[in-house]
Amino acid sequence: MSTDVELKALRWRCRRGMRELDQLLERWLDRCWAASSDADRETFRRLLATEDDKLWRAFLGHDRLDDDETQTLVERIATLAP
Repeated sequence: MSTDVELKALRWRCRRGMRELDQLLERWLDRCWAASSDADRETFRRLLATEDDKLWRAFLGHDRLDDDETQTLVERIATLAP
């Protein structure tokens, strides 16, 4: 898959129906994707497969995700300044 096509697909998957989640995920995609390792990119893809309610609770710090890598990425995304 070409880079542009993949980025468009990922941007679409960042649209969660909750504006706050959309902004968090898109911020990481815009700022960090290009410089990320293949492992971080795969973790982001797994993160996008997480249910919205679980994801939002993880961002708020109310719950932890089962996968340590995705939890770490959530914590990194949460620290990105708007």
